[in-house]
Amino acid sequence: MHSIKVETEKGHEIVKRMILTQIQEGKLQPGERLPSVVELGNSFGVGRSTIREALSALKATGWIEVKHGGGTFVSKVLPSEQAENNDPFQQSDNIRELLEVRIWLESGSAAAAAKRRNEQDLKQLSSILAQMEQAIASNDTQLSERADIEFHLAISSASHNELLNTLMVSLTSKLVETIGTTRRLRFFGDSSSATLLLKEHQDIYKAIEQGQSELASELIQTHLLKVQQALSSSLPN
Repeated sequence: MHSIKVETEKGHEIVKRMILTQIQEGKLQPGERLPSVVELGNSFGVGRSTIREALSALKATGWIEVKHGGGTFVSKVLPSEQAENNDPFQQSDNIRELLEVRIWLESGSAAAAAKRRNEQDLKQLSSILAQMEQAIASNDTQLSERADIEFHLAISSASHNELLNTLMVSLTSKLVETIGTTRRLRFFGDSSSATLLLKEHQDIYKAIEQGQSELASELIQTHLLKVQQALSSSLPN
């Protein structure tokens, strides 16, 4: 990967586009392992947080996969550009509707995950919770937000329903794109709010771990309703 210096307030967007271009042009092949965060940072001339944000965005849109303890890889099956252009989530600018749909999707996703999760799913969810706890302890708002996003996507993955998982990836990508900064400042800029969110995520995990599908669904619905209400004052009418 060639070196490029990025000097912009939105460097992660440029880094994301550069990596995406290399994937689309075939310079990075499906299934190929990406360089480490440190190596990518040196290559692009940016910090680790910028690289992590870019990778999170690429993961949310299905272009890369992160294997805990195993590195980051280009997805074996790449998203269809035509499908992205026809994606109703990507075309919608109604954030209130997107948040409402998210509640419906995730309540079903959590219920399915409680019924179908395997040991690898639980290991991944537990690992993400540990990252979230570490981020709160170090007051790292970007890491906290990224762990939160990965936790919800890991639940949809644990549902073992490919269509549901695809919908969640697309919806998450749109929400990160539109309200990511507002959401990060509102929930992870304050330690007490971040700690409360961690507790809610831990309770959701326990319900999934114990196979309590109704409880998992109820907990994630309550959690997301709180998020929706907290963000409502920042959303356009």
